[in-house]
Amino acid sequence: MQLHRMLGLLVVSVSVTSLMFTGCTQQRNFEAEAEAQVPTTTAQPQERQANVPYVPTPEKVVDRMLQLANVSSNDVLYDLGSGDGRIPITAVQKYGASRATGIEINPELVQRSRENSQKAGVTDRVTFLQQDLFQTDLSQATVVTLYLLPSVNLQLRPKLLQELKPGTRIISHDFDMGEWKPERVERVQGSARQHTIYYWVVPENPSANLQ
Repeated sequence: MQLHRMLGLLVVSVSVTSLMFTGCTQQRNFEAEAEAQVPTTTAQPQERQANVPYVPTPEKVVDRMLQLANVSSNDVLYDLGSGDGRIPITAVQKYGASRATGIEINPELVQRSRENSQKAGVTDRVTFLQQDLFQTDLSQATVVTLYLLPSVNLQLRPKLLQELKPGTRIISHDFDMGEWKPERVERVQGSARQHTIYYWVVPENPSANLQ
């Protein structure tokens, strides 16, 4: 009788311990997944860029972004997270930008962009690079376009203010840059929803709290 009671207690103890261990393991897995999905300031730049999903900007919004930036033959445009290449191609083909560069970390999208630029006949003035945008030299840009995520915009803000020349125009689709207030905000009605466009000009002396 006593032996049966001891065996019963042993089984219960093992079962409880097993449940506790399983619960801890599941919790650690959920936390790991959440950390992998949410960009943080300690993540590597390439990981931050890879967390941005590819969602193409409607042509109507592309046009308004480039119009708002007043893109002309005097401009060198950099598109960060360039997807299928539509913004750099349109900037050169329709608005006459002297050069345009698309920065994209996804190799399949880079290949698609290059094919699209060949079809458009603008390969002499449009370049697509498979790069981490946080490692890209932006100092030659006079116009920078973005369609990233709010957290990525905030991480990118100091780089933009440090590398871009005063007077460089920055246009973001849908997401702002926190405390850096835009000079203009416009809304464009698309077929499925309303889109927001933010416009900044790099100042001569950026505020310390923005860098």
